[in-house]
Amino acid sequence: MPAEPEQRFNAMDSAAISQLFDQELQKAFDSLGCFNLAIFGKTGSGKSTLLNAIFTQAIAPTGIGEPVTKGLNYYRHPNGYLGIYDSEGFETGTSGDAILAGLDRVLVKSNSGSQDKRIHAVWYVIRWSDRRFESAQQAFVSAISALGLPVIIVMSQVPVLQRDGLWEIHPEARAFAKYIESLNLPTFGDGEVFMTNAIPDSFSGTVVYGLQELLDATYEVVPLAAQSALTAAQSVDGARKKDAAAAVIKQATVAATGIGAIPIPVADAALLVPNQVAMIARITAIYGLPRSRARTMSIAGGAILTGGATYAGRYVATHLLRFVPGGLVAGSVISGTVAASLTRAIGSAWVKVCEYALTLPDSEQELYFGGSGATEAFTRYLKSGK
Repeated sequence: MPAEPEQRFNAMDSAAISQLFDQELQKAFDSLGCFNLAIFGKTGSGKSTLLNAIFTQAIAPTGIGEPVTKGLNYYRHPNGYLGIYDSEGFETGTSGDAILAGLDRVLVKSNSGSQDKRIHAVWYVIRWSDRRFESAQQAFVSAISALGLPVIIVMSQVPVLQRDGLWEIHPEARAFAKYIESLNLPTFGDGEVFMTNAIPDSFSGTVVYGLQELLDATYEVVPLAAQSALTAAQSVDGARKKDAAAAVIKQATVAATGIGAIPIPVADAALLVPNQVAMIARITAIYGLPRSRARTMSIAGGAILTGGATYAGRYVATHLLRFVPGGLVAGSVISGTVAASLTRAIGSAWVKVCEYALTLPDSEQELYFGGSGATEAFTRYLKSGK
């Protein structure tokens, strides 16, 4: 005889939900796959600065690096959703030839494997102040493209001013970009050059520029299977993260409606918890919050969904439902509509928690999730309904 709902979920305290969250978070990160970017350019071209500006964390210092061939290293983000193929900086000629030969071997090996092992995009970075794009560089770019890789030409450290709402780009940088584009190299956008500046300079007035356009171009060349990983990895486009989170919330809301299709007693509200835990885990992964903090985050997640109560359903019924339009219905049961509203409210509040967390330095972010900060913020957002 199956156990009664009260018996089945009475044990779902914060520790049990924390364990469930750990499992779901692992699954969420694994489901992202991995976006792999190869980045090339001369020494001092600004590759590391560009990477740090577009992605959530510095890759080379924190990732696990391994040499994959002569002159080429592979760094994997600790969370697994971002990989960088990087030459430490090469000039032209012999070193470029060695990298091309090694890159060809990497492609043969990776293309026979899963999608998360493949190189999905290439950035070739040129510093604007070099004012020269040598024939050996042109040949290198063409050779990469001939390997079947989508190449995007990026001009870095471009002086850009913003006056009266208009962008003013250094005229010599524009002229240099037009020269490169006139070569009609076989790269993304028919040889288009994406001008960028990753770090503002208060002395010259130079502002951050072109990062969104570079990211948009990268999405265009990346296969659909790697775009979820790119969304988690990048820190430039918050709207893409929010849209992905909204899709997760919608899916969880539909599931909650089904759970409550036959109105369930408030004592059985814990039936909703696994679906909500999975939703929170997937949103967390979308925002690229580090898996290394899974334990502290799972504790926060458990506290959120149980409020310290020993019975999750009782907490949901007596606390969270007060914040949901419709609340309790006749006979103290939760309908499909209320279950959906509750789930949507929880998901939306957790999105706010994640958005705020991304504005914090790493050390403060860990304290935010490890202490009471995330739980208090979640409750505040849930009450406000914003």
